[in-house]
Amino acid sequence: MSSFSRRSFLAAALGSTALYALPGLANDTQPFSREVVVAKARALAQEDYAERPSVPQDWLEQSYDDYKARWFRSSDALWSKTDRSYNVDFFLPGLYFPRPVQINTVTGGQAQAVPFDLSLFDKTDKAPELTTDGHLGYSGLRLRTVLDDPTQKTEFCVFQGASYFRAIGIGNTYGLSARGLALKTADPDGEEFPEFIEFWLEAPAPGQRAMVVHALMDSPSVTGAYRFTITPGSSTVMEVEATLFAREDLNHTGLAPLTSMFLFDATNRNRFDDFRPAVHDSDGLLVVNGNGETLWRPLANPARLQVSSFVDDNPRGFGLMQRARKLSDFNDLEAFYHNRPCLWVEPKEDWGKGAVTLVEIPADKEIYDNTVAYWRPREPYAAGSEISLSYRLTWGAEPVLPMPRVIDTAEGARIFGGPGRIVTIDFDAHPLFEDGPEALDVHIHSPHVAASEGVLQRNPETGGLRLAFTFDPGDRDHVELRAQLRKDGSPASEVWLYRWTA
Repeated sequence: MSSFSRRSFLAAALGSTALYALPGLANDTQPFSREVVVAKARALAQEDYAERPSVPQDWLEQSYDDYKARWFRSSDALWSKTDRSYNVDFFLPGLYFPRPVQINTVTGGQAQAVPFDLSLFDKTDKAPELTTDGHLGYSGLRLRTVLDDPTQKTEFCVFQGASYFRAIGIGNTYGLSARGLALKTADPDGEEFPEFIEFWLEAPAPGQRAMVVHALMDSPSVTGAYRFTITPGSSTVMEVEATLFAREDLNHTGLAPLTSMFLFDATNRNRFDDFRPAVHDSDGLLVVNGNGETLWRPLANPARLQVSSFVDDNPRGFGLMQRARKLSDFNDLEAFYHNRPCLWVEPKEDWGKGAVTLVEIPADKEIYDNTVAYWRPREPYAAGSEISLSYRLTWGAEPVLPMPRVIDTAEGARIFGGPGRIVTIDFDAHPLFEDGPEALDVHIHSPHVAASEGVLQRNPETGGLRLAFTFDPGDRDHVELRAQLRKDGSPASEVWLYRWTA
């Protein structure tokens, strides 16, 4: 299975001087509430799926540079001539985005379609001429509001491409993405990508902190109604409400899916001829399971597709984290990987039995999103069923949890003392470590090999502790490992989980 193409949420877009509207859009207003979107999703689910038409072929055949040659003029953004607290920019279709979406505003409980206006886009003299008829429309939107600079509205959130969206906290650089829903991820018959086909933007009052976005989702197997209450800041917080309607049996559903990129770090640095010590948007999966246990699984870029399932009952939270936070961790003055946000998912009701699922796909370039994490319910959803769920997404800083964190994992060939591998795990400084390494017990386990007892010592660079141990995989092609520090019989660190592969 090949890597996913990296979703390019580009600030550039296409344009000309004509005014268009998507076919079938009326200029009058219609009463609106969340129930309108739910009713639309319910009605869609009763019909056979019909794929929306794509834009003309010349729009689809643009190169990346062609697409960049046109961009939205932010001075003419939605609500830019008002005192409302948010502005909205739009993106045009083409390249990675074949089908336009319908966008509406909601004011005083009345919805009105936003007309498609190509004159809102500037271009360079290298922009190619494109067809100006056919099924044209915006492909997505970008939200801006006042953040750390009171003199301007700064972007912090984008919805574009299938059901993808992404956000950042203040000081972050865009990194990983979320999706409305994942279906059949890594299945042999191929993945299904539901699409947000229509948006409603509730017009914010002057000074209003939160922005409300509604979205209608459609797919061959399922439809859905989504409501996002989005509050930007040092971290951007999204309260998500979703109602799904199954057209078909949903045997492999991914709730609250996250998509990221991991190319290499100290665990697999030898595979890449690169001047940088690491390249990734995220470096680990963090889980707080239903028993309150905190798990940390460093990400991998495997030689073969691999899927890991962390079976649970009513998870408290999970997410993809970026714990490497120094510029020197990456030595990249353009991508600024050390500024990429973490993304934490918190269910707001019981999600029952299932598994936090991690899919890792081989990748040879950083342009590919090759890591997916989501909650997979144990029981399939039957055709005709209605599923309601709500959860919180926090983009920015990782959650503050009580256990000492794993801040680095390194692994390589054992140089002295016999065959095998050596692993080092660095734990952040923490009050639980104040009595020194000798006050802690080391627990290392593997169902496949016998690991050494491990050596725990202070790390003067981090102020925390480092655990080092060895194991010999022999002729095995993979080895599962688990390690944790304990103090007086109680957990004194996250549970470190690792899959070594040949």
